[in-house]
Amino acid sequence: MDDIEKKIKNLSFLLDSSKKESFADLSDCKFIIYFYPKDDTPGCTKEAIAFNSQKKIIEDLGFKIFGVSKDNIEKHKKFKLKYSLDLSLISDENGDICNAFQVWVEKSMYGKKYMGIERSTFVIDKNFKIINSWRKVKVNGHVDEVVNFLKTLN
Repeated sequence: MDDIEKKIKNLSFLLDSSKKESFADLSDCKFIIYFYPKDDTPGCTKEAIAFNSQKKIIEDLGFKIFGVSKDNIEKHKKFKLKYSLDLSLISDENGDICNAFQVWVEKSMYGKKYMGIERSTFVIDKNFKIINSWRKVKVNGHVDEVVNFLKTLN
């Protein structure tokens, strides 16, 4: 098992349902984990709605979906309610999951540098092996690209 696979398996997290889980609890399933910067911002909202609209197809292909940001549980709950999202959102306030996936990166806007989440998506198998990843994701068409990849696995 690679280093990142070990890190993934040993991480625990808090879901928007306020339930604490760990990736080790998911050893019987395949999953998609997508990282996004912030709840209720234009790009993140569009991406969440796109994943939500494809959720049944993704689940029928044998995958669970988890969205991750550093927003707290209350923000996640409001975000889900506002847009009628039926996705599991993970709060990574301490950054452990972002660091394990190396998505907490230096960014730049208008010449100002800051740290933030690089929009990324990972497809992970039952052995916690990353079988595909997308970095620096552009929202338009991304979820369709993920679904098309999942279809090639079956």
